[in-house]
Amino acid sequence: MAKILLVEDDEMNRDMLSRRLIKRGYDVVIATDGQLGVDMATQERPDLILMDMSLPVMDGWDATRALKASAATRAIPVIALTAHAMSGDEDKARAAGCDEFDTKPVELARLLGKIEALLAGTQPAII
Repeated sequence: MAKILLVEDDEMNRDMLSRRLIKRGYDVVIATDGQLGVDMATQERPDLILMDMSLPVMDGWDATRALKASAATRAIPVIALTAHAMSGDEDKARAAGCDEFDTKPVELARLLGKIEALLAGTQPAII
C-alpha cells in the first residue's frame, strides 16, 4: 500500500480527498501547512506528495523547493494542486520541482492516473 502525504490547509478539500484516496487503498498522512509538510515528508517518507500551492507558514512552492533540495526527500514525487490555475502556474510548479500538476476542484480519475503513473515510474497518460 503506497503512502501519500496530502499537504492541504482547507479542511473540506483535505477530508474529501483523503477519504477518496483511503477508499482506493492508499495510506494517507496529512499536513496542514508547508513547513509541516516538509517535516512530515522527512519523518514519514511517503511514496508521493500531493502539495497544495497556497499554504500558510510556507507556501507549496517553497515547500517543494525545500523537499527537492534535501537528499532525504528529493526522490519523492510531488504533484502540485492549485485552485488558482493561471497561465504559467504549471511552469512555475515544475520549476519549483513538482513532478506533475493538477487543478482544483480535483477531477479524481485524472488525479489518480497521475498518482498511479508517478508511483509506477511512468509518464501519466493525457486524459
